[in-house]
Amino acid sequence: MPLDARVPDGPLPEKWGSFKDHCHLVNPGNKPKHTVLVVGTGLAGASAAATLAEQGYRVKSFCIQDSPRRAHSIAAQGGINAAKNYPNDGDSVWRLFYDTIKGGDYRSREANVYRLAQISNQIIDQCVAQGVPFAREYSGLLANRSFGGAQVSRTFYARGQTGQQLLLGAYGAMMRQVAAGRIELFPRREMLDLVVVEGQARGIVVRNLLTGEFERYAGDTVVLATGGYSNVYYLSTNGKNSNVTASWRAYKRGALFANPCFTQIHPTCIPVSSEFQSKLTLMSESLRNDGRVWVPKKAGDERSPQDIPESDRDYYLETRYPTFGNLVPRDVASRNAKQVIDEGRGVGATGLAVYLDFREAIASQGKPAIEARYGNLFEMYQRITGEDPYARPMRIYPAVHYTMGGLWVDYHLMSTVTGLFVLGEANFSDHGANRLGASALMQGLADGYFIIPYTLGNYLATTALPKVDTDGDAFAEAEASARARTLKLLSIKGDRTMLDFHRELGHLIWNGVGISRTREGLKETIEGVRSLRAEFWQNLRVPGEATTLNKNLEFAGRVADFMELGEVMARDALAREESCGCHFREEFQTEGGEAQRRDDQFSNAAAWKYQGQEQPPELVSEMLRFENVKLTQRSYQ
Repeated sequence: MPLDARVPDGPLPEKWGSFKDHCHLVNPGNKPKHTVLVVGTGLAGASAAATLAEQGYRVKSFCIQDSPRRAHSIAAQGGINAAKNYPNDGDSVWRLFYDTIKGGDYRSREANVYRLAQISNQIIDQCVAQGVPFAREYSGLLANRSFGGAQVSRTFYARGQTGQQLLLGAYGAMMRQVAAGRIELFPRREMLDLVVVEGQARGIVVRNLLTGEFERYAGDTVVLATGGYSNVYYLSTNGKNSNVTASWRAYKRGALFANPCFTQIHPTCIPVSSEFQSKLTLMSESLRNDGRVWVPKKAGDERSPQDIPESDRDYYLETRYPTFGNLVPRDVASRNAKQVIDEGRGVGATGLAVYLDFREAIASQGKPAIEARYGNLFEMYQRITGEDPYARPMRIYPAVHYTMGGLWVDYHLMSTVTGLFVLGEANFSDHGANRLGASALMQGLADGYFIIPYTLGNYLATTALPKVDTDGDAFAEAEASARARTLKLLSIKGDRTMLDFHRELGHLIWNGVGISRTREGLKETIEGVRSLRAEFWQNLRVPGEATTLNKNLEFAGRVADFMELGEVMARDALAREESCGCHFREEFQTEGGEAQRRDDQFSNAAAWKYQGQEQPPELVSEMLRFENVKLTQRSYQ
């Protein structure tokens, strides 16, 4: 099955403009006749719902939280990229495009990434108009700071709360449309199936998380903006509610899942402190602007960091990558942290940490300046660890953070199921094998505010959409399937909890599909996950009932999907016999220990097609064409 990305013809800088100039439009009088179902209320979902409703479409918006404001986008800290070049340091749309392509190790689609860079400046203008309180210079201009993988300062920020402030802006725009009657909001609903009628996505089945009732909703198109799947690892920086279920249900209805093994390990997180920890906490990458990363030069050095002189410290990123130093991309920083820890030079009680030291920045700039820039992050660190980061270095360690993989989409952001659009982290399109910091917020808002209004309108204007009714056979079958799966989880009556299974699955995936992967390790992971999944369906115990609020039942359904996703992730990593970005196969590395791509065989997006419960998924590739950048060995030295 060929994958047609539907990229417009013409020079790269003109593709998006050409598409907008020639796409079909929906008459303003006809827009209220169309119903759009938007699942998810993070930056991508909230901005899409607000914009589509503003244009006149009838929007139904669904989220699993009690309020759209609790979407996980609120947890993003460091900033959002744009190519405005306020610091006058040489930035441009082209440089943002190139840094993103290079940062993703040349495994993303050129046209999508260039469009993202083009739209970036509009995003900042939109958010400023909404009142987002970006940091400003004394002159009044918006401030910028640096992030990994770039040699310019292009990241706009609101202290360490950028995601929260951007989400409040999108939420305000969305709730304005709720008040106007153009958006109907459905909180505490979890999407449990996609309804496909005559090959078109025409509805969803959700479970009311308060009452346990199954509900059917019909529309002319479905927009998924449900985030990433990092919680397959059990421990991640994602909120506990983050899951893959909506995307996985779409996958089982025919949407291809692309590059699932591309999962980002963030280098700047608070280390694990207990076996019974439920999640990990991110320390923003922005801290690497002023903090210096180091470990003792000798293995087993257990002295307090204040007692280790400069001569006994190894600032390993600055030594190995003098051009970028502590601001190398996340995958590079994470692998190097793992390497020095494997050498026995880790710090802290567990030895699974490196230092992030602000001593010199505080001495040169003063504590008030550092506090103004990162105060809430320092406070969060102190509350969690009980240590004062102004007085002693932070201890950090890599943790699972973001997923570059997701449902395959074309240039229009449409999946392989006609009429199913996928936005933000739920799709695979923009970040390749490694996302640069401060680019997730940029993609979510670009997709929601500026792309989907054109591409979805073009679809509605050119597609016959026969009337569908929620009493139809496709809706009844989807609800019956979701209901049966839910009741099966309750009926097993085994001995192990959902949490127990999830923790064991996380260990399997972290060890096999974590910072580094091997052929044998991946084969063992596939078998281990299959065995664990079989036990899950024989020995799970879920207390409570289906007809009321039941968090154990919610999470059990999500863990069941993670069990299936975990195997596909390992299969994807096994099939990709190269190293690129976050996907580091130990069999494929340069003499210097860097990722070694095999462009002749793997310059593609690997999309997986569901073949049923008894058959392994089928691999379908989209060949990536690079007509504007030269494929080179990525170097940050």
